[in-house]
Amino acid sequence: MHAQPDSKPLLSVLNGQRRARPPMWLMRQAGRYLPEYRALRAEKGGFLALATDPEAACEVTLQPIRRFGFDGAILFSDILMVPWAMGQDLTFGPGEGPRLTPRLVDSALDSLAAVPGRLDPVYETVRRVAAALPAETTFLGFAGSPWTVATYMVAGQGSKDQAETRGMAYRAPAAFGAIIEAIVALTIDYLSGQIEAGVEAVQLFDSWAGTLSPAQFERWVIAPNAAIVSGLKARHPDVPVIGFPKGAGGKLPAYARETGVDAVGLDETVDPVWADAMLPEGLPVQGNLDPLALIAGGDALDAAIDRILRAFPERPHVFNLGHGIDQHTPIAHVERVIEKVRG
Repeated sequence: MHAQPDSKPLLSVLNGQRRARPPMWLMRQAGRYLPEYRALRAEKGGFLALATDPEAACEVTLQPIRRFGFDGAILFSDILMVPWAMGQDLTFGPGEGPRLTPRLVDSALDSLAAVPGRLDPVYETVRRVAAALPAETTFLGFAGSPWTVATYMVAGQGSKDQAETRGMAYRAPAAFGAIIEAIVALTIDYLSGQIEAGVEAVQLFDSWAGTLSPAQFERWVIAPNAAIVSGLKARHPDVPVIGFPKGAGGKLPAYARETGVDAVGLDETVDPVWADAMLPEGLPVQGNLDPLALIAGGDALDAAIDRILRAFPERPHVFNLGHGIDQHTPIAHVERVIEKVRG
């Protein structure tokens, strides 16, 4: 049973209501900057073990809510759950990023054997968190957007410029399109499963959207995200979808108009005043404090917060970072943001 949006500040803003004090949460708020997270991760012995243990993943999701009282809790998981469920093997080595095998730059998509049961622990985590959250806290689910997920599936790991995946998209658009379509289909089912288990809004993370040319952005970012939003709205018309195309820059207004998302996340490179002028009237926005300003603290942090708060005089706004919180962030600086934003 979902609470009414008015009793949940974050949900009300995602539904288009402006509030005098914007609700807030922080991307990657459950993570390594918290000593309680580091202790639990050490005990569980690695990221994947933590993310697929519903009891532990529930605990991690709740940690920043207990400590800071944020208006939103975001599911503790990873965008690579989708390729893992599609049949790629997923590992997180010590001190390095995730690895997926086989790489789809070398192997055909149809060589993968799907393992949908790999998503079951995520749904169980959602059920546990939904039962434990304070009544006023909005529960956010998420998935990676198809372009970003595909960059990992094709190259087998993250990269600075996504060159292998961009090359494949130009060289073999039909084969690459099949990968994107498969990700879209599973992502609709996956987010729908999260909603059925208890999340109240979802976010699509397109962390690598900024590396594409405008025509490629239309094809591999806007079109697939529009397909996911459309598929989700057919099943769950009242659940808000936040789109976060990091690095989209000048392509952001087209993304907002053409994907059908209910709110747009702004990364730290976007001028919030420009965004307020250029985005569709009344569209809720989320963001966009630079995570490095949060580390710096002091006057630089205060000035950055003030600039963002002044930028949206009429628009519904969720205060957040422009990307994930850094592991070296002092907890006192997070407390300062809460104090400033909540006045």
